[in-house]
Amino acid sequence: MNPVSEQYRPAMSWDRFWKLVERLGVAEDGRVNCADLDDACEDLAAVLAEEPVEQILGFGERIAEALFTLDRAEFGTLPVLGMTEPGGSPFTQSDDGFLYSRAAVVAAGRRTYESVLGHPERFAPFTDLHAEAVLYIHEEAYEQATGEQCGHVTFHDYETCSNEAGWPRVFA
Repeated sequence: MNPVSEQYRPAMSWDRFWKLVERLGVAEDGRVNCADLDDACEDLAAVLAEEPVEQILGFGERIAEALFTLDRAEFGTLPVLGMTEPGGSPFTQSDDGFLYSRAAVVAAGRRTYESVLGHPERFAPFTDLHAEAVLYIHEEAYEQATGEQCGHVTFHDYETCSNEAGWPRVFA
């Protein structure tokens, strides 16, 4: 699905990752009550905590890679749906807002995620959604499984503007 380095081999397959994401029960349009998403993320963390540690970390790697892939100017420069600045100009996404919107795309599942890639107009409805809790599923699962804080640093950095290829004007 995504080209990566030969040394980068997450323990979790994409198929297994997306099967677990389905457990969140988020609609393809990403619309979900925040409290329901928080509960779904806690439930998924509990399920994931029953897996071997390598799988838990593999889930975190897959989340990071999916978010990294969506970290692109054509998505990040879209205005927030339904919001305007005083005077009527478009309201831009913040760095955190863009990250949480990308997490909402991932939470909506494989079909939605794959349909958004290369189609900024399909990302636009997610600009006002925030699925921050998705970012911490694997960390919570790790803590439940080991009793320790997760200090694992993922191969891909998912913070906004980390994908240099996705922001060519910024890194030109």
